[in-house]
Amino acid sequence: MRRSRVPALAGFALLLAAGSTAAVDANLGRDVAANCASCHATGGRNQGGIPSLVGRDRLSLVRQMRDFRDGRRPSTIMQQLAKGYSDAEIEAAAAYLSAQNR
Repeated sequence: MRRSRVPALAGFALLLAAGSTAAVDANLGRDVAANCASCHATGGRNQGGIPSLVGRDRLSLVRQMRDFRDGRRPSTIMQQLAKGYSDAEIEAAAAYLSAQNR
């Protein structure tokens, strides 16, 4: 009796799909963090009164963004901006920014 190749091909297709999703997710942090550049400077390295984001603790960045988004931390503009991001986007951006060298 000949074995069907359908299960093997389906498994291979799932691996390919997972790989492409991982590639998209790898860029998500960079893409979301790019939105921060207009105030926090290119690459998050700001020289002015707005805090730099690069090299900061990932969990601290996540907590602060969620606090802005959920109205627990007052701000002039960050509450409105943070409301546009999901938990996954916040976590991806924080991971990206914390991994950058100061």
